[in-house]
Amino acid sequence: MTVQRAQRVGPARDRVLAVALELFARHGVSGTSIQMIADELGVTKAAVYFQFNAKEGLLRALVAPAIEELRLLVEAAEAQPRRSGQVATALSGIVELVIKNSRLNAVVLADPAVSRLAHEDPILRDLTGRLDRLLAGPDPDARATVAAVMVGGGLMAATTDPRLAELDKDELREYLLELARRLLGLRAPRTRA
Repeated sequence: MTVQRAQRVGPARDRVLAVALELFARHGVSGTSIQMIADELGVTKAAVYFQFNAKEGLLRALVAPAIEELRLLVEAAEAQPRRSGQVATALSGIVELVIKNSRLNAVVLADPAVSRLAHEDPILRDLTGRLDRLLAGPDPDARATVAAVMVGGGLMAATTDPRLAELDKDELREYLLELARRLLGLRAPRTRA
């Protein structure tokens, strides 16, 4: 039996997470050592290990808030009584989530080790499966499934592309929603006059 360390909280932990995210985005998870994180923080490696027992624990702590937001968004979408409301809630929620987590998206997309870890996580696998069903429909054909997968991956990729970095967040949000709807074969929402 293994003994889990109590989860540390506070500003020191938050600083470690912020620096780790920056270094992971710059060098990849595999290319970033705990020593690099410690050096950037100006602390010892032991100080980083005091907060996180391994690089994987650090990575899990970085993605945990986004996974929780994804869970809440999927549950909110599933709670909608009509399919149109489910899709609208899922799409607007996922667009907000990818815009908010663009740095984390860059880490996930760039590092095969992170992608593998994400695919092995049963909670994340369940949530992404539920989101795909919300976007593709309850009994999707191959085209609908491909479209849902492209929307998910495309939204993440778009928020990490440096060519789009200068776009205003509202403008980016509008384009992402419009293009995701088109890809899924959905009509634009009615505007109220």
